[in-house]
Amino acid sequence: MIKALAFAGSTRQDSFNKKLARAVAAKAEQAGAEVTLIDLKEFPLPLFDQDLEAAEGLPENALRIKELMGEHDGLLLACPEYNSSITPVLKNLIDWVSRRKEGEAPLAAFTGKTAALFSTSPGALGGLRGLVHVRSILSSVGVLVLPAQVAVGGAFQAFDEEGALVDPKVSARVSAAVEAFVDCTRRLRSE
Repeated sequence: MIKALAFAGSTRQDSFNKKLARAVAAKAEQAGAEVTLIDLKEFPLPLFDQDLEAAEGLPENALRIKELMGEHDGLLLACPEYNSSITPVLKNLIDWVSRRKEGEAPLAAFTGKTAALFSTSPGALGGLRGLVHVRSILSSVGVLVLPAQVAVGGAFQAFDEEGALVDPKVSARVSAAVEAFVDCTRRLRSE
């Protein structure tokens, strides 16, 4: 069984992408993955600052997330779009987690991981433009980002009261992307 770490690149309490992350995590469990769903609000980090790192080392929450990533085979990310790009909280997390602990290989938390990307927003594109940047950043730190991605437009109407996706076609696209992630991650892990 593969292990996936799932989270949204948002700390907002009522984030649509947190709803999407929960829906994705549930589909991954149905596809046979063991999923750990976290909320980045529980892992606050200072703005990346190399002087702070030199003076105090890596923040405790960066170390906690590095450890979590090390325990998992892949990432399931629901990524909001801010001004056609990645959210500051997600970029800051990547920057901190990319830093080396003493004796650690470069980019140890990312290298060899797989990732599947999802997004949602009230707009028609569903946050699609931001996924381009997330894909580029993750690829550059050693993550194999799967080609299939799903952007869910019309977020205000996309979820029911329990947080499930309303549109069966969208739900099927998310399921297919999750199943591809589980299959690819399982195959790479068995090599």
